[in-house]
Amino acid sequence: MHIERATEDIYIFTSDRYAQVTASLIVSGNTGILIDAMPYPEEAAQIALLAHRRCPDGVRYIIYTGHEADHIYGAYLFPKAEVIAHAYGREQILEHGQKALNDAKSLYKEFDHVTLRIPSITLDHGTFTLRLPGKTLEIISTPGHTPDSLVVLLHEERLLFAGDTVMAVPTIARGNVDHLRDSINKIANMQLESIVQGHGEIILRGEIKEMMRRSVNYLESLQAKVQRLLEMGSPRDAARTITIESCGLSRVLLNGMVVQLHTANALAMYDRMKSTVHVTAASIAAHTAAAALEAAALKAAPKTSRSPKAEAKPVAPKVEEAVPAAPPAVLPVSKKAAPLKAPEVAKPAPVAAKPIAKPVATKNPTPKIPASAARAVVPPKKKGR
Repeated sequence: MHIERATEDIYIFTSDRYAQVTASLIVSGNTGILIDAMPYPEEAAQIALLAHRRCPDGVRYIIYTGHEADHIYGAYLFPKAEVIAHAYGREQILEHGQKALNDAKSLYKEFDHVTLRIPSITLDHGTFTLRLPGKTLEIISTPGHTPDSLVVLLHEERLLFAGDTVMAVPTIARGNVDHLRDSINKIANMQLESIVQGHGEIILRGEIKEMMRRSVNYLESLQAKVQRLLEMGSPRDAARTITIESCGLSRVLLNGMVVQLHTANALAMYDRMKSTVHVTAASIAAHTAAAALEAAALKAAPKTSRSPKAEAKPVAPKVEEAVPAAPPAVLPVSKKAAPLKAPEVAKPAPVAAKPIAKPVATKNPTPKIPASAARAVVPPKKKGR
């Protein structure tokens, strides 16, 4: 694992084992704040050892920028820390996390001692601020990659810990392209010194605007190409032929893993856009049929006739206001889960922490997190950035 000291009190960790995923430690006085926690216990243990040296009172908070396995498994090594996350992420961990972890344990022994840390502080939207000695952290909801994606802004340094909202290739296989575009544009408008990506290297101030522009252009280009496939009636597999280069990005980033992420984007976008087209067509057809039935009913209705004995009397013409036709029925929108209220932030009661074992080298081949985990994980790459 690569460790970079960004400032006197900030450490950035980059995995050598899986897709250059990052975690970060911010030191505040005698305590620490950890942003994400690595997937593999071996690398998480290195973070815990450094935190033990720099933070005599331990890590006080862990912030999950997402609920996926590569952000959360290492948190078990910090039993006294309170965990902060999005409310949706907490729901996903409670509903699916244990099964995914059990699957990992059944395949790889290094996960035997891992336990899930369930978030105790959540936010549903907007922002949540932590104020600690010399450090002000603003936690911001940035949906798109997933509904629970968060970023963390360290105000004193104008440093953004962006999680998977900012990556070498924007990913929406489990998210929403429009929401992600809005979140990227929001970040582009922040006055930042640097960005720590969820995967990959730090983005410096002079590179931020261009990086955000390329990310938005990529999403729009991919969307346009998928739309053309649908208009031509092309099958789903045709989405695989859309190359990442044709959408403006390079295939060599993240040791080539961006190609797999891009393909997942193309297939997910094809499925969603095709579903939208079918729903829209069905709605139009239903409205047209209803209008035709109404017209037929009016045509078949008997016309009223005036009695020949009745005396015709002039009647003043009645002026009626034109009433617009009713619009087509709007498709129902799924209800949003009720937000979980974030409690007052208070220093947690001390709990006896288990000693952290120094990682032991193993001759076993590098394992990978199984596909059944909460996040799809590809085979780990060889060491090296």
